[in-house]
Amino acid sequence: MKPIFTLFLAFVTISTFAQKDFQGKATYMSKRTMDMSRFDKMPEQQKKQMMARFKNVLEKTYTLTFNKTESTFKENVKLEAPGSSGPSWAISNGQGSTYKNVGDKEMIEDVEMFSKRFLVTEEMEMPQWEMGTETKKIGNYTCYKATMVKEDTSIDWGSMFGRGANKAKDSTKVKEEDVKTLLITAWYSPQIPVSAGPAEHWGLPGLILEINAGRTTMLCTELVINPENEIEIKKPTKGKEVSREEYNKIIKVKTEEMKERFQSRGRGRS
Repeated sequence: MKPIFTLFLAFVTISTFAQKDFQGKATYMSKRTMDMSRFDKMPEQQKKQMMARFKNVLEKTYTLTFNKTESTFKENVKLEAPGSSGPSWAISNGQGSTYKNVGDKEMIEDVEMFSKRFLVTEEMEMPQWEMGTETKKIGNYTCYKATMVKEDTSIDWGSMFGRGANKAKDSTKVKEEDVKTLLITAWYSPQIPVSAGPAEHWGLPGLILEINAGRTTMLCTELVINPENEIEIKKPTKGKEVSREEYNKIIKVKTEEMKERFQSRGRGRS
């Protein structure tokens, strides 16, 4: 069941949309559900404890700053009380930002992974959105529905700990029929005339205020248009520049190494 949001979308207009240097800042609440089927043999009390520990990993807030052509999407990192954070590998990996320039068709993911900082650079290809006629209100904005089905290239970190973690290496070879697909549903508002959105999402005639992708939902909870203080969007420059293909290969190798370590620990305890 998809998570239900009851958050209020604040609407703040500092000046008109006709302003030449149109820009804004949006806050998104992200919620992700966990597939608990891999832990079906775990006692219920232990499951609850695990979910409580993972809460800060599954529920996050982000800020999207944007103008007509550029945007930066970054996690709002907060200090956690001792013992309240998720597992160390989940906390240390993946934090960073996503920079998009729709004019230059360039996207750069500034990400820290395995104690190294990467600038994952790729050319932005126009997403194949299927435009719908269904509408709904998010805050004061009328939003239209758009959907898309694409290959799911996300990393399933949980597979290391649950069922399937001990499969033979040959089973990691993905056959064509085994490729996972992901249904993405976006709600965008033409009232905010920028082709931007959270994370890697873009390509619609208006700002994306809500995105549903698999087990993750991101909802805009606050929006400020043309704030008094000018917003500066900087293109990331620090880190090792790699292509998406190169980065995926690095992740695959490191993931296999992590699997081997976890499997070795399991054999040592048996």
